[in-house]
Amino acid sequence: MSILGSPGSEDRKKFYAYVAFAVIAAGYLYFQYFRDSGTPAAPPPPVVVTAPVSSPGATVSTGAGVGTGAKVVGITSAALDPTLHIDAMLVTESVEYSGTGRNIFSAMSAPVVVIPKVVAPARPVPVVAAGPPLPPPPPPTCPPQCPAIDLKFTGTLETPPGSGSRKAFLLHGDDVWVASVGDIVMRRYRIVSIAAKSIEVEDMPNNNKQTLPLLANP
Repeated sequence: MSILGSPGSEDRKKFYAYVAFAVIAAGYLYFQYFRDSGTPAAPPPPVVVTAPVSSPGATVSTGAGVGTGAKVVGITSAALDPTLHIDAMLVTESVEYSGTGRNIFSAMSAPVVVIPKVVAPARPVPVVAAGPPLPPPPPPTCPPQCPAIDLKFTGTLETPPGSGSRKAFLLHGDDVWVASVGDIVMRRYRIVSIAAKSIEVEDMPNNNKQTLPLLANP
């Protein structure tokens, strides 16, 4: 059977009704779901609370819920008290400044600071108790006479020149030694002192010191 039917038929009227209903439904859906979501919605109207000024202790309700009432404060000239309280002003004027006597606006009123004198050094020198006297050096270990030191003193070298610091030239067989004060030669002889014409050498195994003269022609 044809949906449109013949002109003026009942089926044609139903078709037009269906088309109109579809257009209305599409417009409704568009405005509900497909319109621009970035457009901000209109904010709800603010709630305005008014209260009579003549009743300071009155409570008002905003209609948003049940809660404690807000205290109304008068903002007109009738609610303010312009009276001057002379007694309270006189009390504040009678207060006297009782500070330390220093004027914060004057550098001359600063108190004089007395710096105490140092009666002891900041770092006291420790007192070292005097110990017992040092024992005498042990006697030679080669009685009745120690052997002669087998070294020959052939000359000195002053380094740097004019400094007074000398080095001694020592000869033992074909070996030549250059030694300063405190050096040990041949693992046995320690140089005690060096002079221009002689040196003092210690024979450490025998605990014996000997003076070696300068040889003119070594």
